[in-house]
Amino acid sequence: MSQSPQFPPLLSGEVVPRHTDPFDKAVSSAIAGVDSGTIFYSEESDTLRAALVLAPETPLEEAIQAVYVAQIGLAESLGALAPPEVPVFFQWPDRIKVNGAVCGGVRFAADVSDPRAHPNWLVIGIQVPFTSTTNEPGENPDETCLQEEGCAEITPMALLESWSKHTLLWLTYFMDDGFKRIHNEWRPRCDTLGQQIEYPRPGLFVGLDDKGRMLLRQDVMTETLSLIEFAEHA
Repeated sequence: MSQSPQFPPLLSGEVVPRHTDPFDKAVSSAIAGVDSGTIFYSEESDTLRAALVLAPETPLEEAIQAVYVAQIGLAESLGALAPPEVPVFFQWPDRIKVNGAVCGGVRFAADVSDPRAHPNWLVIGIQVPFTSTTNEPGENPDETCLQEEGCAEITPMALLESWSKHTLLWLTYFMDDGFKRIHNEWRPRCDTLGQQIEYPRPGLFVGLDDKGRMLLRQDVMTETLSLIEFAEHA
């Protein structure tokens, strides 16, 4: 049995039973009133799956920006543990890319969907594959896993520990300084910024506005897409 991960102050961990989805467990526990700062995680060796429960004190429109914080935390923890030549980028709204291919991502849910409503809880989950689900490397060139990208020395629990520490640090920055600092850190890590994209909708990805919404230009029209639209329903 691997050693239990160590979490920073203000965060605590709870391992989920085998074959239980940590995200689902986090959502049901959030509904039941679990403490904010609880991270539910599985002890699988081939995938990191974990979910953090938060109790925001702001409207959903602002609280949902914590999804970017979790992404930055994941990118920084991978950057700290992976070989220095391994680039980590984001693909809006929910994908993590390693060496240009999708390598897991984030998912999120809240108990409200109105941007102006105050959520009682917000759950942000991460999933990162360590080994491939296909028989042949390169079979799905748009998808990858950490083992195929020279990160075989990293373990899921080590990445979980690192993610919890980096995410807590950036949550502190977020609460102290607002979204601007988060935006400035997130933007250079998004490799589709300023490009024509197909996912999640076709258009020119112009950037994010001050509320963290995607600005997507189609011909002469620019529309905004909120992370809220991609939240899962509890």
